[in-house]
Amino acid sequence: MQRLARNGGSTELLRWLAGRADGWAGIASSDGTSLSASGTVSGGGPGTVSGRGTGPATGGAGGADGFGIPDVTALVAEGVQALTERGALAFSRDTGAHTLLLFPLPGYDPHGEDRAAAPVLAVVTPRPVAAGLATLLADALMPLSLCWEAEAVERKRRRVDLAESRGREAVLHLLMTGQLPIAQQMAGALRPRLPDPVRVGVVECPGDRRDEVARVCARADGGRSWIVRCPVYARHLILVMPAEDGPDQGAATDEAVAALVEGCVVGVSERVPLADTATGYRQAFHALAVARELPTRHARFDLAPEPALVVGHAGRQWAEGLLTPLLTHVPRRAQDPGSQELAATAASWLAFSSHATDHLKVHRNTLAARLRLIGELLGLDLRRLADQSALDLALRIRSTPAPVCTTAPGETERTASSGQRDGGAARALDLDEVLRRPAVQGWAARQLAPLAAPVGGPAEETLRAWLRCEGRLGPTAAELGISVPGARKRLTRLETVLRRSLLRPPSARYDLWLALRARELAAAP
Repeated sequence: MQRLARNGGSTELLRWLAGRADGWAGIASSDGTSLSASGTVSGGGPGTVSGRGTGPATGGAGGADGFGIPDVTALVAEGVQALTERGALAFSRDTGAHTLLLFPLPGYDPHGEDRAAAPVLAVVTPRPVAAGLATLLADALMPLSLCWEAEAVERKRRRVDLAESRGREAVLHLLMTGQLPIAQQMAGALRPRLPDPVRVGVVECPGDRRDEVARVCARADGGRSWIVRCPVYARHLILVMPAEDGPDQGAATDEAVAALVEGCVVGVSERVPLADTATGYRQAFHALAVARELPTRHARFDLAPEPALVVGHAGRQWAEGLLTPLLTHVPRRAQDPGSQELAATAASWLAFSSHATDHLKVHRNTLAARLRLIGELLGLDLRRLADQSALDLALRIRSTPAPVCTTAPGETERTASSGQRDGGAARALDLDEVLRRPAVQGWAARQLAPLAAPVGGPAEETLRAWLRCEGRLGPTAAELGISVPGARKRLTRLETVLRRSLLRPPSARYDLWLALRARELAAAP
């Protein structure tokens, strides 16, 4: 019994007791509900014993020896009620072919106030009861009780861990959607406090070792970082780390984790304000794609300005005109999503693609319905990469404070917006005007600079083919005349060259589409 208790806990002990009783053994609550059970339960209905033997039952009117089959659930419930009313230390009842034996687990006073909550060992065995079975069950009570208490404590710990994990996930979601005051209010009950400014790290854990890596991360930085289990990628941890002054500050955590855990890969963002956690996450995800190809298995994001920072006032006017139908949308029914929820859905889908269902905790049909509504409101075809890129840029401009955006010399306020023009063609024209700005042209040149010269070389042709095929591998391989694995290898090499994630969302494909479009506009007469 001690060996079974150490290695298998209450489950193995109950299975062993059921075999020794040649029947059914379980732990029942004070109302007779079976909490854990083992033995020969009939397939014909819940909690019915099928006679002698410990193998699977086949059901029917009688057991293996033709005995009648009692309803274990009702039998145990009646027995527990009688045991509780009498305050006895043991109870037995004969049902003709079977005998019910009940023993309260130690640790509860049968005469005290908690006697109604005492779990009970219940055994149903064929008559006559085997010699010494009652003594054996009495001896098994102590190890079974210890196992049950330890397992109860472990279940409570897991519930607490799950509640804390969900709370941290909710705070991260609020940060990602720009709801900083609410995030800080919710984070006040947790530790540590949210730092500001921050560096965001994404840790890709080997196998099923995410909990172990989380403990390593906590030790590596002294518990100063927010550690969140990614709701989208089952092997990822997201770290929101304090960004201290100095070029080497914050590097110790990612280097230490990559060195301490074999197979662990870490990407870290640049220093960003807490309100820009979403930007930091994208940067860290791109750095993670680069780190996979490095022997050190950790990488920092190369500083590159966000396109939202270089579009100027013209870009803000364009984004406002594009998003106005979405941001002013009033749902017809109270249960329908409002403008804020639709905007968060669009941002999540653009970042995580089909994984947005995990991020938003919605059904895929709900996500599809919301995307159809968003497309109708904005006059966009969200199946096209061009429209996806335009919406992504507009949402990023909206989340960027206006004073941060650069303004070209001599640029003046304009009252006309794309919302005053006709449909998607006018919006596309306005976007082209934004992409012609000198600051945006400079941004595009920096984005495409890592591609091998000359312009239009093999690397750029692979990238263009992939973007023309809406980021789908199969059509890209067909257009290039190579296999799908070959196309994947080329894009993986491009991730290393561009130092951006392409194949897994969040992907840099929107920025690259905008950069290539800006280059085309610069070359056009």
